[in-house]
Amino acid sequence: MAELDPVTLAVLQGRLEGIVDEMDATLFRSAFNPIIAEAHDASHGLYHPETGETLAQGRSGLPIFVGVMAFAVKAVIDKVAADGGLEDGDVFIFNDPYEGGTHLSDFKLVRPFFRDGRLFCYLASVGHWHDVGGNVPGNYNPVATESFQEGMLIPPVKLYAAGVFRRDVLDILSANSRLPGSLYGDLNGQINALEIGARRLGGLLDEQGEARIEAAFHELKARAGRLMRSYIAELPDGTYRAEDWLDNDGIRDEPLRIALAIGIAGEEMTLDFTGTAAACAGPVNISRSTAIASCYVALKHVFREVPANAGVLAPIRFEIPETSLLSAGAPKPVGGYTETILRIIDLVFVALAQAAPERVNGCAYGTINALSMAGHRADGRRWVLFSFFGGGHGGHPEGDGLNHGNAPISTATIPPLEILEAAYPVRFRQWALRPDSGGPGRNRGGLGAVYEIELLEEDCEAFLFGERGRFAPPGVEGGGPGALNRFEWENDAGPRTPDMASKTVDIRLRRGQAVRLETPGGGGYGRARARAPAAVAEDVRLGYVTAEAARRDYACVVDGEGRLDDAATAALRAEAEL
Repeated sequence: MAELDPVTLAVLQGRLEGIVDEMDATLFRSAFNPIIAEAHDASHGLYHPETGETLAQGRSGLPIFVGVMAFAVKAVIDKVAADGGLEDGDVFIFNDPYEGGTHLSDFKLVRPFFRDGRLFCYLASVGHWHDVGGNVPGNYNPVATESFQEGMLIPPVKLYAAGVFRRDVLDILSANSRLPGSLYGDLNGQINALEIGARRLGGLLDEQGEARIEAAFHELKARAGRLMRSYIAELPDGTYRAEDWLDNDGIRDEPLRIALAIGIAGEEMTLDFTGTAAACAGPVNISRSTAIASCYVALKHVFREVPANAGVLAPIRFEIPETSLLSAGAPKPVGGYTETILRIIDLVFVALAQAAPERVNGCAYGTINALSMAGHRADGRRWVLFSFFGGGHGGHPEGDGLNHGNAPISTATIPPLEILEAAYPVRFRQWALRPDSGGPGRNRGGLGAVYEIELLEEDCEAFLFGERGRFAPPGVEGGGPGALNRFEWENDAGPRTPDMASKTVDIRLRRGQAVRLETPGGGGYGRARARAPAAVAEDVRLGYVTAEAARRDYACVVDGEGRLDDAATAALRAEAEL
């Protein structure tokens, strides 16, 4: 295998990441669906020809997708091993959440890349399609009890066979979507992203040669593994435990426990989820591949310097009970996978805070709040608004959490209100930061948001799939929790809230009525009363914290304009220490 000096390796890493970045950009600029085009809910990568392991990922796609796509590519590899018939120009398409991870909305395209008749690697694309059938427009069905109620399930099949497009496959997909035009545009965007990736990779191989690029793949994985082992070795040996709860599964109003024990022994780490609730009736189950991918994302948050490839997981062992909601099989519903993987990331933060508090954040807001509004325009055309919404990130060792960020499973953005108002018959009455939503701490949690969305058409139905309505995002190192999630909607009898706290279906709105979503803030970092009084006063001046919360949570006396009373604050803090 070719020897590579560090400078050459860094250059080749940048070239490979650049190929994937261009694949991301191609899809983002061509997709019809705002969830891909504006929110960037998609990802691309290069994968090992035999194992499916991640070889290279870009900087724009969703990290959770990069993790699960290794399992998706492996599903194609296994199909080819069983059936044979792999040819240059093939493209496989599927959305099976049990084989490739995540949920039915995420369609994967996998293309083998041949070089002089030899399979060199796989290129893959995944994107969140706007509507894939099922009982609920937008597919986040909070009361699904089996995957058939969440959308169409497509196993790995060839969309292209030796370069020949199979129109019958597209016809089947289109017939099962409420928005076939959106589906068609997104699919072609993914096809083109794979094509541009193949061209750019071919050009790089022409320039550098196969041996040098294969050596780069090997060395980048090895370095990620070595670096990960070195970071684990710096942690004190021991077992660090954490537990958290999902509000419910949307069917039974009972909390669901997720438990984690992180074991550190020398250079190796074990993530043991024994004690987690059993697979449930509702759609907060996830597959084993999705659970592992969420751990990958969490560990990359903690050990940010490690290159993003399969080497990250080399020193990690997983214990995931087969009967738990983290290892569900067909036909268990998995549509709300985002809520569960966010809880896994939180648990990794809370557990590792016991071993390495200097590396860990307070927990982020912990729910994407998947909201769907759907109806017909006056001319009979169908419309489906599906979007997710932001909240606060956790305070961290170096400062306050981010206000109104996106969930830490991704690098996606919140779709701008201008885009949503232009595309759908709605008006945002309010899009603002939510005061007092960030968890108190030496470094405060970031603020959640308030969204109020009014219907402009005659009528519509709406659905919400959220979390953190009953169990707030925790802080670490003595930091307080963020605010709980809150949702309500208007009807003729007055405002209503969900019986299940964070999940509801069958909302009926008339013209002029609205839904209101108040999202959680992030957990705090460190004791609240260690926060500098001047910083608390500035929070009050900016409207992030009310004067009442400043007194209650921080023992600071501040007036409504943000003016600090130093003497009264000193007396109050002295009294609080008694």
